[in-house]
Amino acid sequence: MGPCSAERREQVLETARQLREECGSIPFIYRAGAWKPRTSPHTFQGMGSKALKWLVEAKSIYGFDVATEVATPEHVHEALEAGIDYLWIGARTSANPIAVQTIVESLALSIERSRLDESGKLKGILIKNPVNNDAGLWIGNIERLEKTGIPVMAVHRGCNHQPCWAMAHAVHVAKPEIPLLIDPSHMSGDAEKIAGLIEKARELGFDGAMVEVHHKPEEALSDAKQQITPRKIREVLLEEPTSHQLISNLPTTISESTAKELSWLRAEIDELDDQLWATIAARMDVSKRIGEWKKAHGIAPLQPERYQQIREKLLTPPDPLSEGEKGLRTEFKLALWELIHEESLRQQES
Repeated sequence: MGPCSAERREQVLETARQLREECGSIPFIYRAGAWKPRTSPHTFQGMGSKALKWLVEAKSIYGFDVATEVATPEHVHEALEAGIDYLWIGARTSANPIAVQTIVESLALSIERSRLDESGKLKGILIKNPVNNDAGLWIGNIERLEKTGIPVMAVHRGCNHQPCWAMAHAVHVAKPEIPLLIDPSHMSGDAEKIAGLIEKARELGFDGAMVEVHHKPEEALSDAKQQITPRKIREVLLEEPTSHQLISNLPTTISESTAKELSWLRAEIDELDDQLWATIAARMDVSKRIGEWKKAHGIAPLQPERYQQIREKLLTPPDPLSEGEKGLRTEFKLALWELIHEESLRQQES
């Protein structure tokens, strides 16, 4: 827990003080970004090396471990020299296996050097999922990091402010021994949604959360809308869940871990349903624009030739090499399309 960015010494220390006061009974690692790989070069890019000193100062005062993000071998070297306990690799860096490999090589050199000079050792490294929905790439990054011998944790931060439960589930199945954390701040991009996502993570059996916490979120120089206060995170972490933790109507012979598997599968269904409705809504938006074009050119909403063309396409057996329509009955596709077509006409006529 901690601010998105280490913006100034006073902000780092005050957020740390409030977190210690509010969450003293909850084990956590204090995190803040020193280097911020932002999309736009015109936004706040972090304070760089000087921010590491502020984190280490907070560590010495309040006694908790500290973490920061790294994207280059130089970042790794400076963070370890400063005394940072944990490093994390962000989603943009995670999308580039060459970048991850250079970090791995830098870590290997640092480990070898620490054996020679008896300096402090890194306690762990966290790897976020890539910005693209690619479970294989995420797993590959984890396996690269495992070769260093440093404890690895996976952080599910979603894609485009949406959960990617199927990707997280694939990593959880492939690497059950790796702690899996949720990043509800980036997953939602909205402070109001953090509590619900943490509750969902509890239901699925996540091992923890990586949450952006700022003592004055409204003044944050980056990600202001997705940061919460130390008091709010305390309330979220200590409140009793409002939903069931496991499926309540299953036979008693089913174990807790087996029941969680059903929760994961249902989360995947929910994710696909959200994508389905979003796609249908986007289609209706195009239908409205088509309706406006037809009105402007004096054309009736229903065009029988176009209707028949699409219907014949649905009746044509799919390419056996295509996976897109695998297992879908023609009758089902026709019935669903008729409903969509009917609503499309309504949108054009409105």
